[in-house]
Amino acid sequence: MDNYSDIIKHNWNQWSETWYRRYRTDEAISKIINRPESAFHPAVFAMIKNAFPDLHGKRVCVPSSGDNHAVFAFHLMGANVTSCDISEKQLENSSVIAQKQGWNIEFICADTMKLDSIKSDAFDFVYTSNGVHVWINDLHAMYQNIYRILKNNGSYIMFDIHPFMRPFGIQAAEKINVVKPYDSTGPFGEVPTFKWRIQDIMNAITSSSLCVSHMEEMYAEDGSFWVDESKEDGASLSKQELDELCNWQSNPLAALPQWLSIHAVK
Repeated sequence: MDNYSDIIKHNWNQWSETWYRRYRTDEAISKIINRPESAFHPAVFAMIKNAFPDLHGKRVCVPSSGDNHAVFAFHLMGANVTSCDISEKQLENSSVIAQKQGWNIEFICADTMKLDSIKSDAFDFVYTSNGVHVWINDLHAMYQNIYRILKNNGSYIMFDIHPFMRPFGIQAAEKINVVKPYDSTGPFGEVPTFKWRIQDIMNAITSSSLCVSHMEEMYAEDGSFWVDESKEDGASLSKQELDELCNWQSNPLAALPQWLSIHAVK
């Protein structure tokens, strides 16, 4: 494997069959069916509703669709949805769920930095969810192609970990522990990831000719944000203990915004 995309594709195809299974349980899918808005942070859902009071008949593309929770939610809200991901396994596993539920969703294997199998000027709305930017080594290419596939006056909304969290790692602590400078962006690790700054994201968006119309900086909805989901640390925590993780006086990192969302228009 001689480039970032090949390494990431290989690893996500493996991960999809192991720990990622938790996002495909009947319980996880039932929650989305019963409350499609639960797939989004409340502030992000409000941003989506402001841009599209009614999604019925709208064409929506979700690049780097991952667990496809947003894809399923958009479909349930009446949109015609195209799910794109670099991992064939992620798409295959999500397609099984869609077929089981009788959902008509288009699944396309595509690198978010290329989207080369996606037509230009085709979508009313493009959405990227939590965990996308860390896998992108060329933000400008990603946003140029998001701009390309949007219709004129189409909207793009992103939701991701706030860059202010990156210097500290995402784990509750009594004292703040700096693990890297803010302007150290990567790549990091054997499977390369990138810790982009706000300026990197904003400059990539604006240089693509998208016009930023609104930005939100949000806090976590509950204390589970601070629990390492690769471990079982949070399984035994009470609601009171989880709530305390959102108290900045006991967990100083909670004083920083945990999430970032941006709405831009073509």
